[in-house]
Amino acid sequence: MTDDFYCDEVLSGRTTVDRVRETADVLAYHHTRPFWPVHIVVIPKKHISSLLTLEAADAALLLELIDVIREVASDVVANHGACRVLTNLGEYQDSKHLHWHVSAGTPLK
Repeated sequence: MTDDFYCDEVLSGRTTVDRVRETADVLAYHHTRPFWPVHIVVIPKKHISSLLTLEAADAALLLELIDVIREVASDVVANHGACRVLTNLGEYQDSKHLHWHVSAGTPLK
């Protein structure tokens, strides 16, 4: 297994997830081990290591990804009053697959 949970587990179907939104190229689902009471992960279905490795050829995918993040964040704000949207880089990025967290509430741990 590599350090890409999203390709190895989620997109392969080995780990079942509770889907929030899905397009042909983007998946949003409830985190399998949430850190916040509301914790949704948004990923491109294409493997991209991180925000730092995006290329010009990924522009359309990035726009689709941002659109799904915006829709999910809008729903979270409507239902919970606020949210945070973040991505991690470098040592903070456990899984080496571009992903965004949309979350609300105080940390569970």
